[in-house]
Amino acid sequence: MSLINSFSRYGSISKGFHWATVLLIFSTFPIGYFANGLAEQIRSPDFSGDGAVITRTAFLFSLHKTIGILALLTAALRIFWTLTQAKPGLLHPDNKAEALAAETVHWLLYALMVAVPLTGWIHHAAATGFAPIWWPFGQGLPFVPQTETVAGFFGSLHWVMVWSLFAVVVLHIAGALKHHVIDRDNTLRRMLPRGGQVEEPPAQAHSKAPFFVAASLALVVLAGAQSLGYLGGHDHDHSHDHAHDHAAQTDSVATVAATASQWAVQSGTLTIEVAQFGGIVEGQFATWTAAIDFEEPAAPGPAGSVEVVIDISSLKLGSVTDQALGADYFDVASFPTATFNADLEKLDTGYQAVGTLTIRDKTQPLILPFDLELNGATAVMRGQATVQRLAFDIGQSQSDESSLGFDVVIKADLTAQNTK
Repeated sequence: MSLINSFSRYGSISKGFHWATVLLIFSTFPIGYFANGLAEQIRSPDFSGDGAVITRTAFLFSLHKTIGILALLTAALRIFWTLTQAKPGLLHPDNKAEALAAETVHWLLYALMVAVPLTGWIHHAAATGFAPIWWPFGQGLPFVPQTETVAGFFGSLHWVMVWSLFAVVVLHIAGALKHHVIDRDNTLRRMLPRGGQVEEPPAQAHSKAPFFVAASLALVVLAGAQSLGYLGGHDHDHSHDHAHDHAAQTDSVATVAATASQWAVQSGTLTIEVAQFGGIVEGQFATWTAAIDFEEPAAPGPAGSVEVVIDISSLKLGSVTDQALGADYFDVASFPTATFNADLEKLDTGYQAVGTLTIRDKTQPLILPFDLELNGATAVMRGQATVQRLAFDIGQSQSDESSLGFDVVIKADLTAQNTK
């Protein structure tokens, strides 16, 4: 058997690429389908927080993504090899409609074999956390920012591309079976590992029309998806009903907004970091206030006090935001706010806030070291501390640190103006 293609048949290398692609596609489809089903179960308000379900879901998503990367590399190699090879002729080129359909489907297959895993990879790189790709080359991509807008758009685009590939694969299989069962020709046989002797195709010229038809169909699908709202810049697979969360957020925002202080916060960020399945997940609270009373002492010693009130429902934690706000974690429906009350102290070097942090119904001591830059009536503060999530009953079902780290890093960064 020849390694390379001829006008009458495919070589063994092309056949190898074809059947490897078949194996990868028919592996990643059901894995992704079942992973999405488990993800919907986790996002359900009735989910118990079962750690085994979460671990299984992450495993399936990681497997799906890893196979997807392998499928992308295989597709790239297959396309490169195809460009260097003779193209076997159609056995029935005189059937113009069938020839156009077959060639159009082939163009769509090649495009989607690249587009499906590539959009999934970009979505993964732009999202935060959950289910890493199993390889040592990192999880990000150059020029792909980690933003919800980018992650949402490419997550939606990936969803559209997946189902487009599913439809095109069905058409391709139907065409092959039609040739094999109805026409009884060698179209399918010449792609089989041991296809035997096949007839020489009639002389023919390959038209460029199928390429333009395929491109037009792709544009129609994308335009239709856009008009139906599937490409609206959000993650279609991760959409859910926020009505209950919104009610909790409204109450907590009122509590947060009620605080006042000697120092008015002009800008700042409050973030958390936690290890999940070997990768770092970073989240940010969009709504919080700090009531600060501070006077710079001449020597190390007491310097004032601070009360921070955090709107838990404003947390954004990438693809695991819904899970983090659920009953087994922050339980935002029952505990919409967290508070940090502390005394401020000047040290020989730097400063610290010594007090208590309350999350859910648990209060624990916390010391937050921080740096402070004073420039007249403006203060710039940067601090960091580590807490243990189990001390606040967060994620008790995730008792295995390899799936979700016990330590959570809290980072605070703010600029405040003295109002007195």
